[in-house]
Amino acid sequence: MKKHTFRRICLLLALVMVMSCAFGTTALAAETWTVTCPWAPDGVASLVSQKAASLSTEYSEDITLVAEAIKGDAATVNTWVLDNEAGDPGLVFVGEGLLSITATMDPAKMQFDYEDFAFVENLYSSVFVLSADAKLEINNIEDLQAYVADADEITVATNGATGSEAFLAAALFGSMEAGDALKLVPYQSAAEAAQAVSRGETDFAVSHQSQILETYNQGGVTVVCAFDEGAIENGPFAGVEGVGQYGYPYFRNRCFIMAPAGTDEEKVAELKALYDDILADEEVVEWLHDTMLLEVDTMDVEAVEEHVANVKGIVEEYIDIVQPE
Repeated sequence: MKKHTFRRICLLLALVMVMSCAFGTTALAAETWTVTCPWAPDGVASLVSQKAASLSTEYSEDITLVAEAIKGDAATVNTWVLDNEAGDPGLVFVGEGLLSITATMDPAKMQFDYEDFAFVENLYSSVFVLSADAKLEINNIEDLQAYVADADEITVATNGATGSEAFLAAALFGSMEAGDALKLVPYQSAAEAAQAVSRGETDFAVSHQSQILETYNQGGVTVVCAFDEGAIENGPFAGVEGVGQYGYPYFRNRCFIMAPAGTDEEKVAELKALYDDILADEEVVEWLHDTMLLEVDTMDVEAVEEHVANVKGIVEEYIDIVQPE
């Protein structure tokens, strides 16, 4: 082999090795952030988290999101707070269920508070709806007001006895001065509660829109109102009135992505920018609106604190209806 040929081969091999090292260094530089969902592994939050994680590498060369669902709620977050500190690549979901409801009703369950987290972004907002047994022929809030005025007992199916759905029902019927007639009927999940009203087991149910859609399409229920400021704008329930239009209290179900308190502000901003890019993706927006019936609702720290305070105020006002002594 001629010397110049051998020299060229050596140069090419050296170039390949340099490029391989460069690519290897770039790959190793990407941080893996585990995103813990402390709720049902097949629930709304878990599914949206998986969707976001699957797109993380398309929007960042530096951060890879890995979705992890562990059923356990407060217990799971307790463990997460103990195991993660500033600088650790871990994220967790919390919402008004923990920060406003559990914190008010059973604070002993929580070994953490809002100050243990650094807010990154709100993953989504879900507008709950009130559905009614179709036989009652209640189609809007005015129909509901007329029904409530003459009702001796009002039964509402909810996901659990003291969750967001229970407090939304208590706030609505309580503000209609029908709290004494209200009977909350807890089920193991929002999906079961949605099925219960369609079977005539209860008069009403509070659920996510996606969980009542099937029975609505089958004609078993009517969707009376939404627990929001105004009417629903997107999806199969577009035009359904919001209770806020009539001055009744409400809150959305939100899912806050949190990093450990003390995490570098630049890293928090980088994570927020990544989630914002993912949530602005046309495919994600369409999937959230059309399949999950959720809203893209990015927030800042001030909006989060207002939301937590609003829900806590509703809990404190209507706790005697949800959990009578």
